[in-house]
Amino acid sequence: MSSLHTRIVREIAGDILSGELPAGARLPVEQELMLRYGCSRMTVSKALGELSQRGLIDRRKRAGTFVSRPRVHSVVLDIPDLAQQVAARGQAYAYHLAERRVRAPETSAERALAGTGQLLQLDGVHLADGLPLAAEQRLVSLASVPAAAEEGFVAISPGTWLLSHVPWTEAETRIAAAGAQGVIAERLGVAAGTPCLVIERSTWRGDAGITFVRQHFLGAHYDLVARFGPGAR
Repeated sequence: MSSLHTRIVREIAGDILSGELPAGARLPVEQELMLRYGCSRMTVSKALGELSQRGLIDRRKRAGTFVSRPRVHSVVLDIPDLAQQVAARGQAYAYHLAERRVRAPETSAERALAGTGQLLQLDGVHLADGLPLAAEQRLVSLASVPAAAEEGFVAISPGTWLLSHVPWTEAETRIAAAGAQGVIAERLGVAAGTPCLVIERSTWRGDAGITFVRQHFLGAHYDLVARFGPGAR
């Protein structure tokens, strides 16, 4: 049987990972948590300390306890919202969902992402002025983001939805060049072998995986810019 402080950690972490407690949300004060769980201040403080060590919350003296903002660590490559990027170029953005299904993980990497649950697979195409810009293959951990199972991703792309609902603490990005092949070429409407910029990204909240995405951008229509230096924004 798990200890009471472990239960508090699990429940608050679950609310954060699901997006029920969004980034910047203020947690109840310690006295409220003591009454809710029928425990001592020491137990509550121990639970909050563990959540803070995981990077899930910020404890601010005399201000309170808050859900951590998405970027706990400084990153060179931020996680972009393609809808905003396309709009900033003066183009009309759209997302077309080509395939959606819930499935079990099939590889060790997918099992690490899925945790104790299943994966939501979302394949689609990002459009700029009605023309394909990028083909996207995405996996979302339903153990970490159960609310994703209820979202249709018709009026909003998965990436935009996740950025709005699920704060993250760690991200890893891999960039490569490859020719479009098979279903990717079909969805982009190009000949096989057409040059693409391939971006793969994984995100985590604490130790829990959130999503893995692979995007094939048409090389002639997209460039990636990273700003370096202590003053970069």
